[in-house]
Amino acid sequence: MAAAGAEGGAQAQAGADGRAGQLKSSGLRHGWTTGACATAATKAAYTALLTGEFPDPVVITLPKGQQPAFALAAERLETDGQPAADGQLETGGRPSAMAGVVKDAGDDPDVTHGALIRSTVRAGEPGAGVVFRAGPGVGTITKAGLPLPVGEPAINPVPRQMIRDAVAEVAAAHGGSGDVVVEVSVDHGEEIARSTWNPRLGILGGLSILGTTGIVVPYSCSAWIDSIRRGVDVARAAGRTHVAGCTGSTSEKVAVAVHGLPEDALLDMGDFAGAVLKYLKRHPVPRLTIAGGFAKLSKLAAGHLDLHSARSQVDKGYLAELARRGGADEALAGAVAAANTGLEAVQLCRAAGVPLGDLVAEAARATALGVLVGSPVAVDVICIDRAGTVVGRAEPLGPLGP
Repeated sequence: MAAAGAEGGAQAQAGADGRAGQLKSSGLRHGWTTGACATAATKAAYTALLTGEFPDPVVITLPKGQQPAFALAAERLETDGQPAADGQLETGGRPSAMAGVVKDAGDDPDVTHGALIRSTVRAGEPGAGVVFRAGPGVGTITKAGLPLPVGEPAINPVPRQMIRDAVAEVAAAHGGSGDVVVEVSVDHGEEIARSTWNPRLGILGGLSILGTTGIVVPYSCSAWIDSIRRGVDVARAAGRTHVAGCTGSTSEKVAVAVHGLPEDALLDMGDFAGAVLKYLKRHPVPRLTIAGGFAKLSKLAAGHLDLHSARSQVDKGYLAELARRGGADEALAGAVAAANTGLEAVQLCRAAGVPLGDLVAEAARATALGVLVGSPVAVDVICIDRAGTVVGRAEPLGPLGP
């Protein structure tokens, strides 16, 4: 059973924060974050702990006021680890309630789509408030630089506050103290986490419970950008002085081979060059290597900070002009302008002894330094072809003054 929504109401309220327009223009369906699902599961479980009944669906309030409803996919009442007879909790034991919600990420290509997110709630120490625990499939923080201390469950600050608010609401409605232990778990979460940044960031044992609004906007890529930022934070906390922003796994391998960087110095930049550069401008590391495919980095060279094919294209006319600067005659420049792909353009120039790859790397470095202006970050660039062969380099340069 998937998380069901008060679809019309939630989408209408989503318009208040500017997201509905994106959804309408894309024709795609929004979804819910892991934090929203964990909050819904916690609210249902705590309600059952106090009343013996699970609300289904359960309605929660998101940070910007939306109130979606979630169907429960699992529920269980226990006393001392044994199922409650006829749904009735025994007195004198240690009762707990568990509720589970299946994450519906809408049309976003989210690895956690369809995951069953559970929350088990039991009474805590008087005056302790809400204490969080990582159940199976939820990671634990093992490195500094993340928004939570080492040793804490990977339940991010906004989801924690959402859960606290839900607990307080239930406590007020049903006479509870609000002093509870909340254990969040994700079925198969440790396996799913292998497809995320968590192991590299030092979040071990499973997934993170994430979300700042509770709503997943398809292809918003906010989670990816957040991972880039956390990657920078972890590298800084580990004392790294050199990081690499890479567009993919092949360029990452090249960056490691060239510079011998450790895993926690590697940033999975993807198409989001701007996200890396803007965050490093505010949180500098002395040296940044940008490594990526020639075509993508030719877009950065031309001034684009979003390298996705839907938002920027390889400008072969620009490549032809760069080739001229590198000594290409008009016949070669014309061939570059007419090339089918950026890679064909660089191959034509290499055969003629024109260093188009280096020229693109230098121009990409200039774009990066323009974003980083005034920040103490030196930049070098490595352009590769599909096989991972280096086709262009720009040596470290920077920082530039304000």
